[in-house]
Amino acid sequence: MGIATALVLSMVLVPAPVASDYVALGDSYAAGVGTGGTGAGCGRSPYSYPDMYRDAHGYTSFQFPACAGATIPEVLDRQVSVLSTETGLVTITVGGNDVGFTDVMTTCSVGSDRSCAKAVDEAKGLMRTELPGRYAKLFAAVSDRAPGAKVVLLGYPRLFEEKACSGGLTAAKRTAVNEGADLLADVMSAAATAASATFVDVRTPFLGHGVCADEPWVNPLTTPTADSYHPNKSGQVGYLRALEAALEPLATTQPVAP
Repeated sequence: MGIATALVLSMVLVPAPVASDYVALGDSYAAGVGTGGTGAGCGRSPYSYPDMYRDAHGYTSFQFPACAGATIPEVLDRQVSVLSTETGLVTITVGGNDVGFTDVMTTCSVGSDRSCAKAVDEAKGLMRTELPGRYAKLFAAVSDRAPGAKVVLLGYPRLFEEKACSGGLTAAKRTAVNEGADLLADVMSAAATAASATFVDVRTPFLGHGVCADEPWVNPLTTPTADSYHPNKSGQVGYLRALEAALEPLATTQPVAP
């Protein structure tokens, strides 16, 4: 399905008039790095799922401080300040950088199977020991500043398909990285549940669309390297679809002219 077609279909779900703000927090996955349309600095793209959700669902007040490289403490320090009592929807994708996403993927791209497995294991340790407390602080800060907002935490996909391909990693590396993604999803889900927020698990919609797929939604190791292992335009539409599915009860179905 083409991007334009996907966006037209997205508009079939038309919400009631929006009277509250939408704020999108997070890292490069929220900003849209990997889509080829990113700007300098934070890498925000018009092809990001927050920007597309805003366009498709009628938000006239939209703030988008998500920034490439952001960790949870940086979101707390530099992004949550835009929230207010007028904020009605907050979407968040963050946590990968807290456990060393870039270092892990660099090691797994250029190192041995053993060094990749070690890097992933170290990241898993951080997921278990550091992330729960960081997410708790983040959700508390969001609730304090935007007490009436619907809060949605969107996760990360498995990056690789099981089959090999040119430019892909070894089977051992693919398995290790995907297992890391599985644990991260579990930690994020538990944190969101504890905070009465909504967790959107994007592993299912990305199934069959990782690196080495016939129709990949994730970039392989590429140039510019910052785009590597990030969702492409189709992947951001996948995020959009998952977000819409999570928020569907808030929408009303109306016909839209083609």
